[in-house]
Amino acid sequence: MANTPQVGILMGSESDLPVMQEAGNILAEFGIPYELIISSAHRTPVETHDYAVNAAKNGRKVLIAGAGHAAHLAGVLAANTTLPVIGVPIDSSALKGLDALLATVQMPGGIPVATMAIGKSGARNAGLFAASIIATANPELQEKLNQYRASLAEKVRAANARLQAK
Repeated sequence: MANTPQVGILMGSESDLPVMQEAGNILAEFGIPYELIISSAHRTPVETHDYAVNAAKNGRKVLIAGAGHAAHLAGVLAANTTLPVIGVPIDSSALKGLDALLATVQMPGGIPVATMAIGKSGARNAGLFAASIIATANPELQEKLNQYRASLAEKVRAANARLQAK
């Protein structure tokens, strides 16, 4: 049971994996079990629905959905679960992800989706946001997140020190 995935990372197609793996990398860094799933809101709607409906009873605490183009995956998941859903727009279309961003962020009132930035940085932030959600009930994870943020600040200070030394 300890290795039961707490986070489901879903993507609309296999081509989204290089982006969505970034969320998994962050979760792994914090020791949070996750699973990667390819499930399309349009091409496999029954499977997507069933995943969302059963996610909580299967141990998931947060869902992350990455999709490009019309990007309905996060919305379909959110419509079928009360778990937190985090959307990551993928820049896979001629519109460079703007279409996916708008589709993900424009959810109707009552069906929330937290929407991250387009692409890999959005996927990394989705992993961090999922960790933050899980950390609300896990003081050890809260401390790891605090240390992570402190390390980011230290990297900026070190970069500034190198710049000032020039």
